[in-house]
Amino acid sequence: MIFGFTEAQISGFFLTYGVGAFIAYMLFIIGQLAWESKAGRFGTFVIFLGLGVGFLGFLAKVVIQWWLER
Repeated sequence: MIFGFTEAQISGFFLTYGVGAFIAYMLFIIGQLAWESKAGRFGTFVIFLGLGVGFLGFLAKVVIQWWLER
């Protein structure tokens, strides 16, 4: 027990919110990359599509888990 939480509770918390925060930070980095490269609208869309498509899998996992557990 760490601070009154079990290892499973801590890992569940950081798997959900820690990875979510990491995804938000990565979206910021992708936006900065698009801005500094002056990609334009279509280029920015392609950058976000190409680099951000993996995030959809994580979000789909969260939604599917919520749907199955309700």
